Order: sequence, then C-alpha cells, then structure tokens
Amino acid sequence: MPSMETTWRTVAITAVAPIAWGATYVVTRHLLPADAPLWGAALRALPAGLLLWALARRRPRGAWWWRAPVLGLLNFGAFFVLVYLAAQMLPSSIAASVMALAPLTLAGLAWPLLAQRPTVRWALGSMVGIVGVLLVVGFGTLRVSAPGVMASVLALLASSLGAILTTRWHDDTPLLATTSWQLTAGGLVLLVVAPLVEGAPPQVDATRIVAYAGIAVVATALAFVCWFTGLRRLPAGTVGLIGLLNPVMGVLLGVLVGGETLTVAQVVGIASVLAAIAVPNVRRRPAKRASPLGQDRTTA
Repeated sequence: MPSMETTWRTVAITAVAPIAWGATYVVTRHLLPADAPLWGAALRALPAGLLLWALARRRPRGAWWWRAPVLGLLNFGAFFVLVYLAAQMLPSSIAASVMALAPLTLAGLAWPLLAQRPTVRWALGSMVGIVGVLLVVGFGTLRVSAPGVMASVLALLASSLGAILTTRWHDDTPLLATTSWQLTAGGLVLLVVAPLVEGAPPQVDATRIVAYAGIAVVATALAFVCWFTGLRRLPAGTVGLIGLLNPVMGVLLGVLVGGETLTVAQVVGIASVLAAIAVPNVRRRPAKRASPLGQDRTTA
C-alpha cells in the first residue's frame, strides 16, 4: 500500500488536469469560433499528440494498434467535440454541473470493469463534492439548451468510459507513449472529419493561435498525462472527485481575471469540494496497544 506522502503526491499531480481544464470553458467561449467544433477539437488533440510522441519516441505495438484508436475516440475525439459544443451552447455553470457527476459515472463503471467497489468514505466525499459544485456554480435561472445538456451528458459518458478502459488496458508501456498515441489517433480522425463536415479551417489571428496553443499544450498534453497518472495509481472514483476542481478553477479564474466576487455560498462550496477530495485519501492511524514492557506497539 502506498504511503500517505505518495498518495497525496499523486493527488497533487492529478489535480493539475482539472485545474488546467477549468480555464478551457472560458477560453473556448470567448476566444475561439463557435461554428467550428470539429476543427477546434482537431487543433487541440493532434498538436498535443505529436508533441508527446516527439518526447516519447515510441510506436504502438501489439494490441495498442487498435486500443489507441478506440481510446483516442472516447477520450479525445468524441469528448473534445462534445465539450466544445457544450461550451458554446451552455453557460459554464450548467456545463460544470453536468460534469460534476463524473465521480458517480467513474465509480459506477469501475465497479464491474475494474472490480473497484465504492467505499463509504468515497460515497460521503461524492455527496459533499457534488453539493459543493452546485454551490460554486449557483442555481441561477439561466436558459438551458437541451442539445447543450445532451452534449455535456454524452461527453461525461465518453470520458468516463475512456478513463476506465485506459486503466483496464494499461501495461508496462510508458504513460507518455500511450497518451501520445491516443491523442494522435483521435486528432487524425478529427482532421479527416472536420473538413468534410465544416469545410475549410477557421481563420486565426494571433489571439486565437495563442488560445489554441495554450489549450493543446497545457490543457491537453500536460493535463492528460497528469490525469492518466492518477488513473493508474488511484481508484477511479477518487480521480473523479479530484476532477471537481474543474468548476472551482473556472469560478476562481472569473474572480482573478474577470473581476468577479465570490459569494458566501461559493466559498462554502469550494471548501466542500476540497473536503470531498480529502475524505477518501485520509487514512486512519493504526491502533496501538501497550506491550508487556510498557512500551507502545502498533497492532498488525
């Protein structure tokens, strides 16, 4: 069993992903074109995959020739398009609320596919975390797009299944290599489909180039390496809880960049999300009993 220090180090590494993703909704909604979701997904996945492939310098072998395309479609191809559509059709708060169900979908799939049975601590953390997200994003009366909600739900299911299969199929192949193959496979499919459906790529200026590059390098290449690291070392349900940092980061970014202010409910919600992440990862200290010589001895 890994030590507490190792566990929390893995939690910190995994948290890089949702923190990076927290800015993606804002960047997509305000800096990227709304009518080119396939091109947006392709320009996110393929450059990130090629970057990681250049670092890994390893080609797929054996079953990875078919696993990588399957995972690439689930984790990146379909997921990126659906998230892109959701970001354009929904307020960030609604999209974040749907994605906050990730701990439940991950744990629900991990039980039959990975034999990871949910614990009472995890259930408690999930309830606290989901309530926390609802407090963070608010209960506004904004108009909700039904297609946007459907896109968010499908994105949630695709990413959850992709995450579980990534864990189920992992072997001694370096993580950098498997992530690069998935991103490249998903990006190539998108690169073929995008011109057929959307025509020529969208026009880009300096601002959009920076936006695409930031999403590809930070919110994709780096973020997914960190995310898959967590999936290899932590229970899937726990990784889902860490993902709740996504909407928290989005709200904090609004405060830091947009000059927004936090309400009391949002502060309570952020504290709840942090508590939800901590609950499943805090272990009880082993009980101690007195030895015959009067010295404390840890029980087995």
